[in-house]
Amino acid sequence: MPGQMAVDEPLRLASVLTSSKPGFLPSLTKIVGTLGPKTRSVEIIEACLNAGMSVARFDFSWLDEDYHQGTLDNLRIAVKNTKKLCAIMLDTVGPELQIYNKYGNPIELKADDHVTITPDATNEPSAGVLPVNYAGLSEKVKKGDTIFLGQYLFTGSETTSVWLEVLEAKGPDVICIVKNSAILSGFIFTMHVAQVHVNLPTLNDIDKQVISSWGSRNNIDFVSLSYTRHVEDVRELKNFLKTQNLHETRIFAKVETVEGLKHFDEILKEADGVILSRGNLGIDLPPEKVFLFQKSAVHKCNMVGKPAIITRVVDSMTQNLRPTRAEATDVANAVLDGTDGILLGAETVRGLYPVEAIKIVGRICAEAENVYNQSLQFKRIVNHVGEPMSQAESVASSAVRAAIIVKAAIIVVFTSSGGAARLIAKYRPSVPVLAVVVPRPRSNSLKWTFTGSFQARQLLGFRGVFPFLASPDMATAQGSGEEPRLKLALNYGKSVGLLKHNDQVVVFQKVGDSSVVKIVEIHD
Repeated sequence: MPGQMAVDEPLRLASVLTSSKPGFLPSLTKIVGTLGPKTRSVEIIEACLNAGMSVARFDFSWLDEDYHQGTLDNLRIAVKNTKKLCAIMLDTVGPELQIYNKYGNPIELKADDHVTITPDATNEPSAGVLPVNYAGLSEKVKKGDTIFLGQYLFTGSETTSVWLEVLEAKGPDVICIVKNSAILSGFIFTMHVAQVHVNLPTLNDIDKQVISSWGSRNNIDFVSLSYTRHVEDVRELKNFLKTQNLHETRIFAKVETVEGLKHFDEILKEADGVILSRGNLGIDLPPEKVFLFQKSAVHKCNMVGKPAIITRVVDSMTQNLRPTRAEATDVANAVLDGTDGILLGAETVRGLYPVEAIKIVGRICAEAENVYNQSLQFKRIVNHVGEPMSQAESVASSAVRAAIIVKAAIIVVFTSSGGAARLIAKYRPSVPVLAVVVPRPRSNSLKWTFTGSFQARQLLGFRGVFPFLASPDMATAQGSGEEPRLKLALNYGKSVGLLKHNDQVVVFQKVGDSSVVKIVEIHD
């Protein structure tokens, strides 16, 4: 409304001139960093964690298990050294079309030349022939269809990617005309055919092998299911995870095609979160339509309290120290839309400035969070949930409402499964949620163990939630034992700079069979 704009505008303009204040938390919005050649050493991973990376993504569309295991081993050393939790995300390959360039020789394609795409793997890639790992392509495409090939999905540069237009299909081969000149380099080129169903399994045999061996061995927190097209894709993965004793591993459905877009509502119901892969979506959809899907999808995720993560935000930082103005604005607008997390791919895998990319994205997110209309979003979610509310929803929303009213510094929540913290995060509090994860004893008839670390790491995928693992001796605290837990949480908050004298803290905890919310004032 014009009147509302007039009231808000001076405040917003004033905030431009106010210096950003560095703090313990770079942003409420989570940052997922993809680890690879440029982010593999213990030293660099430590810097990424200190810069604000909460989730480490391992992309199995390239490099083998041994390579990723070495990187993960270094991550664990870095986590121990920095004393910062970090979740592990395995990213599947899925039905990705790839051209293997065995010797890595650059391939130069010139505009208006013809090139043949063939399933014959005996051919070496050249300017005239490109062998792809899919035998059914000629049956799926027609004259005039668009095929994309190269590294645009990774680097954003048209000089390293090419657009092809289909001229005709000849048997198993597809004859195309090159629309722009480019030099393809590297050992694997990704191919994407706009709005064409690829008849390959979403969860392929390679994915199953990786999850069965690498995933099970490392007790992974999340699986990013690439090219999720139907709700059955998520169900298949969920069932497979159970066979691998990964019952608690959470699934992020990666939606990156029009096919996935059409089935988005069903996918969202079954998945634990969604990754909007804007690289492929930007090819499958006209450019002017991508933002509409992003806003709609993020809104739907917000309403049901499931994380929405977006990709392809600061592509230019693979080569440059600063993002473009458009990229910085894009990140901020994504946060204002309600995005829970930002996923960095090439920026951290092979980019020249991986740590700087994490820092800058974190700062942009923090600035956007300062002007995020939290009250409006809170009302939208409450209205969406409707009445009557469940007890859990009622208490969680009350905790966030109390934080708004008393201008609390943080919300403290005690949880064993993580469920209470996730529910509070659903109502989009504007302050950090310090989740004290209380270990729970568990026996398998041979020995006693404690849950907790797994549940704590998984909370790193939720906006604004910062997990803190309590010691096992807190596991059996009852009744008056709640006070030591609270003291532990408040002392931690003060030690890391989240709390100071006279701050208000909203506490969400269980007392017996009831959930209660109380307000505590900090005193020295």
